[in-house]
Amino acid sequence: MCEEFVLDNGLRVVAEHIPYFPSVSVGLWIGAGSMYETEEENGLSHFVEHMLFKSTQNRTTKEIAVEMDALGGHVNAFTSKECTCYYAKVIGEHMGRAMDLLSDLLLHAKMEEEEFEKERGVILEEIAMGEDTPEDLVYDLLAEAHFGSHALSRPILGTHDQIASVTRQALIDFRRKHYRPDNTVLAVAGQFDMDELREMAQRCLGSWTAEPANTCDVPPAPCAARVIKKQKDIEQVHMCLSYPSVGQDDPELYPLTVMNNLFGGGMSSRLFQRIREEMGAAYSVYSYPSTYTNCGTLTIYAGTSPDTAQEVIDEIHHEIALLMEGGITDEEFSMAKDQLKVSYVLGLESSSSRMSSIGRSKLLRGRAVDPQEIVAKIEAVTKEDVIRVIQKTFSAPCAASAVGRNVDTLRLV
Repeated sequence: MCEEFVLDNGLRVVAEHIPYFPSVSVGLWIGAGSMYETEEENGLSHFVEHMLFKSTQNRTTKEIAVEMDALGGHVNAFTSKECTCYYAKVIGEHMGRAMDLLSDLLLHAKMEEEEFEKERGVILEEIAMGEDTPEDLVYDLLAEAHFGSHALSRPILGTHDQIASVTRQALIDFRRKHYRPDNTVLAVAGQFDMDELREMAQRCLGSWTAEPANTCDVPPAPCAARVIKKQKDIEQVHMCLSYPSVGQDDPELYPLTVMNNLFGGGMSSRLFQRIREEMGAAYSVYSYPSTYTNCGTLTIYAGTSPDTAQEVIDEIHHEIALLMEGGITDEEFSMAKDQLKVSYVLGLESSSSRMSSIGRSKLLRGRAVDPQEIVAKIEAVTKEDVIRVIQKTFSAPCAASAVGRNVDTLRLV
């Protein structure tokens, strides 16, 4: 059971005490991601994340690294489309040290010019690495093909030209705009004392103040249904299809996820069995749903040789047609539903996964979702629900992307 409270400055705290875990995970979740960036700001959420691990008013860059290692656990951060998270997983007795370090990074980062220029170079190398990783590149192209001019189409890292030209002041302004206590959630899960957590939260984060900012809701993103291809002299062709789907609070999410499990979510799925096991035409083929605040996608991926690429994409469309026309069997429905429930429950067997679940949910949905509520919603899914979602999903327009040799002649949709 989660406990929640709010500091006087508006920062929300959500915590789940799990006494039988030896560890505790702490996360600071910020409502800053590429979805909330303007075109001119693209990549700044990720850039700020990098800069906060440089020197603070209390620690040098090396001292930060030494303390991260000395904690003996795991301290890191990530940026997504909708949020940025700074987190630590440590043994219970080190929670105070982890809280002190994370809050220092968040509140007291210097963001000095010299470090800014160094990190610009690091991020430009990270962007270049993505260009050299075709599976990453095909997903970036797919986002552009699916979302068009919407903010969700933009890469989390930003573009080379944008990062190369951005100024330190723009980064400082972006941080001031989005890094506010009322736009932040502190999430804690594992072994800790609730009274100590209240004291730590107040001591580390209670004095944080920021000017309120005008925030606007991001509108839903319709599918642009474009096809984007990029020639690249590599051994495989990487291909993706994307269908519009549901947001994270939509009740149709659970039948969609069951459908995904049986269609392309695992080794027993239709796509894997047909394309890899029967045809031997691809090593990697799968599907997965992505959800955002008010929209989502269902993505299908396959990597294969240029000689078999058209055969594989045609077979994917054939499997979609079979799913729509023939429906699903009772056996695969029951199996997919049980798989989903078990994988969800097993995924909660660590303090970090529990912290991530309650932190992300509180930030993006306004409440920490009880695992029993999720399990009940999975169990309530019927075969008819899944069939309805199949028809709705695959009747919608489709976007596509491909990277590799001879992709110009590839018919993707």
